[in-house]
Parts: sequence; structure tokens; C-alpha cells
Amino acid sequence: MSHADVRQASEAILDQMEQVIVGKRGTLALVVAALLADGHLLLEDVPGVAKTATARALSQAAGMNFARVQFTPDLIPADITGSSVLSGSNFDVEFKPGPIFANLVLGDEINRAPPKTQSALLEAMEERQVTVDGVTHKLPNPFLVIGTQNPIESEGTYPLPEAQLDRFLIRTGIGYPSNEAEVALILRRAERQQEHVVLAPVMDAAGIAGLQRRVEEVYLSQPVATYVVALVEATRTSTRTEAGASPRGSLALLKAGRAWAAMHGRSYVLPDDVKAMAVPCLAHRLLLQPDQWVRGVRPEQVVNEVLQMVPAPAPTDAMDAETAAAHQQQQTAQQQQTAQQAQTAQQAQPVQAPVASAGQADAPGMPPMPQ
Repeated sequence: MSHADVRQASEAILDQMEQVIVGKRGTLALVVAALLADGHLLLEDVPGVAKTATARALSQAAGMNFARVQFTPDLIPADITGSSVLSGSNFDVEFKPGPIFANLVLGDEINRAPPKTQSALLEAMEERQVTVDGVTHKLPNPFLVIGTQNPIESEGTYPLPEAQLDRFLIRTGIGYPSNEAEVALILRRAERQQEHVVLAPVMDAAGIAGLQRRVEEVYLSQPVATYVVALVEATRTSTRTEAGASPRGSLALLKAGRAWAAMHGRSYVLPDDVKAMAVPCLAHRLLLQPDQWVRGVRPEQVVNEVLQMVPAPAPTDAMDAETAAAHQQQQTAQQQQTAQQAQTAQQAQPVQAPVASAGQADAPGMPPMPQ
């Protein structure tokens, strides 16, 4: 699988999702980037702009099983992780997995559950496992949590603290569609004569895991890495912030930048990839000074100011391409050398004739394991 395959798969997933979400391809690309980067996503927007539909469309297009949890004040951690129950005539203890055991989990209105329940979800997001009654249960791979929040109704909610917001790789919103997109949305609904759309999967869970492994191989040069750190450092020294992004923010920018590069068919990260992902990856990690919050300054403004202030590396497209090509050649040479060594070892191994038992024909040899 090449990085061109990542781009082709991403485009196919986006094309399918656009059958449901009209006129929001840029936002949908961020959703797919979070999946490919193996990170979690927070959708913060007003009701009715298709946050849930976006998550469901992604799960269908990517061929992943889907679970939705409606967060309410009476939700307890066991409602998410599962619990041990007595079953059978012998009253054996059996673990009943909760909705967290899905490839894609939608936490709807995550700020309406108490902190203890929020922490249970966020711990599973970070550890990729849950522990119930002293027994650890691994979560499936791939595993993506999409949390949603309504920013205009804060009464009776439990806002996520900054330490928990930091666990989400990307935060974004969907926003209202344009007039043309909304007209197209209505016409499509009238034409299909049913509420829900069932999308044809273009991938499966194993394929998504393969794409994630390919994204991890995207090359990051020294100048681009220095640029990432400089941006994050500038959020810490800004006079508008009380606390800037942590090193987890730098790593998030690395992961998202790699995914963005792979989605565009490249095997290396450019400064433009970092710029494209800076606001979605860093804005929710900033804590503004109280006076800035009173004045209505948004964290997105601070990140945009940082992008204007910190100089990007000199145009390094050719240099990065050359370095990435050398890196790719080195990887290919290593793979060929490993395959050659395995073939040599297999040829050097003496072949033993199978011994057939009485009344049985000789069994055919086992085929070699796939690479």
C-alpha cells in the first residue's frame, strides 16, 4: 500500500460521506484525518447541523461498527465500559461489554454527563482498554471516539476541563450550510423518500488499520519539526494565554500533519500541512487570560496570530521530496534485503518428507506465510 492509496481511499470515503453531508468537504476531511491519525475528534456546534450524521456516515463509509452513547446526568461509567453480571444456572460471572467496544463510538453531548463518567470515557480513549473488576479488556483496533458538545446551552452541564480537552486530537465544528447546499440537502431528502441514508462501505476495519500504519511512515524533516515546536512554544509565550499547548499538542500536530500529507498523496510533511492542522489541533488546548476571555477573544484567533508571527521554513518542497525519496529508497532496500534473507534461509533449510500414517496419503506441504 502506497501513500497514493491513502489518498485514493480518503477521497472514496469523503465521496460517500458527501452523500449525507452536503457542502462540508473541508470539515469532513478533518474528520477523516482524525481517523487516519488514530486520534479522537471533538465536534462542537449547535444542534441540528449533522454532528451525529457525520459520525454515522464515517462509520458506514469506512466499514467500521458503530455505537452511540447519549450522555445524560444519570449516566454511570458502567453504562459505557460494561459490567460483570451473573449468568447461567451456576451463576457464573460474565463480562458484558458496553458500547465502548466498537470501532467508532459517538459520545453525544459529552458535557452533560458528570465528571466521573467523562473520565471513564477519556481513560478508555487514552489507554485503549478498560478494566472491570480487576480484569483488563482490550478495545478494538481501529478505535475512534467522536465527542459532541453544544456550545450555546451550558445550564446543567459539566464542561470538560482543559486536561480532558487535551485528549482530543482535533476539535472542529460543522456550521450551517450555504443556501445552495441546504437546497440540495432538501432535494436529496425528498428524492430518496426515507429519512436515513445507508452508505456502501469502501473500506473495512482492517483496511483502515492499514491506512493508519501507512500514515505513521510519513516522513518529517528537521526544519518542519522545528517549525512545529516553534508554533507550540509561541502559544505558551503569547500575552493572550495563561497556558499554551503542551508537548502533547506538538505530537498531535505531528500526527495530524502526517495524516493530512498522506491524504494528499505525499510521503513527507510540508509546512503547509502543519499550517492546515494548527487551528484544529491547538486551539482547544489553550487557556486564555481572563481579560482576553472577557473581551471575546477566541483561541482560534490566538493560533492564527501565532501562524502569522512564526516564520515558516523556507520553501523546502524539493528538499523534503529528495529526503523523503531517499528515505523511501532506504525502506525499500531494507524490505528487499529482509525478503532475500528469508528466501535464502528457506532454501537452506533441509526439506523433510512428510511421514504418512497407515492408511493415509501423503499430506501436501503447508504454503508459506504471507509477508
